[in-house]
Amino acid sequence: MNILLVCAGGMSTSILAMHMQEYADKQDLGYKIWATDYSTIKRHRKDLDVILVGPQVANYISEVRRIALEGTKVAVINETAYGMMDGAFIVEQIRRGEIE
Repeated sequence: MNILLVCAGGMSTSILAMHMQEYADKQDLGYKIWATDYSTIKRHRKDLDVILVGPQVANYISEVRRIALEGTKVAVINETAYGMMDGAFIVEQIRRGEIE
């Protein structure tokens, strides 16, 4: 599963993506998780299963849904988990199908 985290500059989400990737690797999930800034979504969209938008740019969600290919799940990252950089929580949300 390919998961992209998006924010304005890709900086803060890069840290969260690293935590998520570490957890996913420990669980042997085979996920590929990375972060980028909003302007590069189109470049990656054909390879994505999930796009998670940082809470600080939640106002981009409609545009991200428009850009995403059909079948790609798009959601805003849980604000508390984001603030705590709780990658495990977010990966588990994805595994449980709580990301639409």
